[in-house]
Amino acid sequence: MAASAVCFGNASTSTLCFRRTGAPVFSPTSSSLRTKVSVSELGFLSSQLSGTKISDYNLSHSITAPPFTPPLQPIVARRICPFTGKKANRANKVSFSNHKTKKLQFVNLQYKRVWWEAGKRYVKLRLSTKALKTIEKNGLDAVAKKAGIDLRKE
Repeated sequence: MAASAVCFGNASTSTLCFRRTGAPVFSPTSSSLRTKVSVSELGFLSSQLSGTKISDYNLSHSITAPPFTPPLQPIVARRICPFTGKKANRANKVSFSNHKTKKLQFVNLQYKRVWWEAGKRYVKLRLSTKALKTIEKNGLDAVAKKAGIDLRKE
């Protein structure tokens, strides 16, 4: 059986080579590491450390990766009215040549301080102008109750 070898590493550091027969071959640039290696005919590699201790690090502790945290993104308020549920509308921008391109028509959201009679204080809200007209007609408590918004939190 011909002994073909697979090598890992570069010339400046130690290079570890494996034969197809399963016997380990170690390059002469590094001396004290011995490994048992078996390579199947499909090319899968499995190895076990044996013999010399690599370092004084206690391997009995389990090494775990830190929990995955997604990259931080800036906090942006959504362009949705919490009282009416209005959100952006997809529409066509039509040019003189009748060429249509997609665009968004955003809700007219405004920051407004509204007097809350039950709480005897002002509440700062971000709401659409349609919701503002509805609050003037029906009252803040009725509109907030219908929308399921707790004004005591704000």
